[in-house]
Amino acid sequence: MDSDPLPKSTLLKLSGEALSGGRGLGIDATTLDYVVSEIGSVVRAGWRVAIVVGGGNFFRGAAGALKDVSRVRGDAVGMLATLMNSLVLESALNAAGIRAVAFSSFTVGQIMPAYSPAQARAAIMDGQVAILGGGTGNPYFTTDTAAVLRALECGLGAVVKATKVDGIYDRDPAKDPDARFIPEITYDEVLEQGLGVMDLTAITMARDGRLPLVVVDMNRPGAMLRALEGQGEGSRVIP
Repeated sequence: MDSDPLPKSTLLKLSGEALSGGRGLGIDATTLDYVVSEIGSVVRAGWRVAIVVGGGNFFRGAAGALKDVSRVRGDAVGMLATLMNSLVLESALNAAGIRAVAFSSFTVGQIMPAYSPAQARAAIMDGQVAILGGGTGNPYFTTDTAAVLRALECGLGAVVKATKVDGIYDRDPAKDPDARFIPEITYDEVLEQGLGVMDLTAITMARDGRLPLVVVDMNRPGAMLRALEGQGEGSRVIP
């Protein structure tokens, strides 16, 4: 089912695992090239882009998994992991001729500039891909929440969440072959049905900010661009 194209300024939310290929850990060079190509197609089609990338390919699950690491410290390590992915993605995009600049939500000296909505917005409007690393800069918040927060702060019109699933289902399709695909749904329905599209904070913020969200499969070539163009790719969550 086709729908209206998404606004021309959009935030792309990538998981850290999207950079690891089938390995699950680290960064796979071939996969990185593919991700850069997919982002490049979006930029060349005229979209102004910001990116929030997770860090799960380097560090995940500190709470409970590592008994000597507190939740606060574990989340700090996770935020540092997002900076590693942000720096690599920035370098790969620039090497491919796609202008990009990475920002950090907290001060990291000379490694990358500190994030501010005004500077990130200026970079995006200048045609650069703004990579917004470090999550929210605070523990207890996911990179999904960071993605919605940054989109609202920077005045972007939508969020595209690129995952390993081709959209939203009423149940986990990896566990239930009878899971029903949902092409379009409202934020209130997501909350009422308890669907794991994003965490509760992210969903509530996106709903209150009237921010459209599309969930697509990162492994399907052209999926992000087709979603932005309204070609019926993935699942759309509407305010």
